[in-house]
Amino acid sequence: MPARKTDYSNDSPYAATGLYRLGLDVMKHKKIPRYADDKLFEIDPEYHMRPDKLAHDLYGTKNLWWVFAARNPSALKDPMYHFVAGNKIFLPTKQTLKAALGL
Repeated sequence: MPARKTDYSNDSPYAATGLYRLGLDVMKHKKIPRYADDKLFEIDPEYHMRPDKLAHDLYGTKNLWWVFAARNPSALKDPMYHFVAGNKIFLPTKQTLKAALGL
């Protein structure tokens, strides 16, 4: 049975994942493009294991917590447990996310 589009919003990490009669298909990650204006950021102790808090402070919504792992797959193999103080990651701009996710 072919998958159909989910009803998840564009800011959800599941938005690109198909839906079968019995539930979600294998997760398909949305791509976050790399741009020269991405900022290299060292995770502060304030955001230690709190990608949701950084997403809220940068983008105005905690729902975009997953974009850090999508943009930094080598540095953040696990989107929470590798989100630790001192780890350096690239932060996409709000404009990049608007274009990539259709927000």
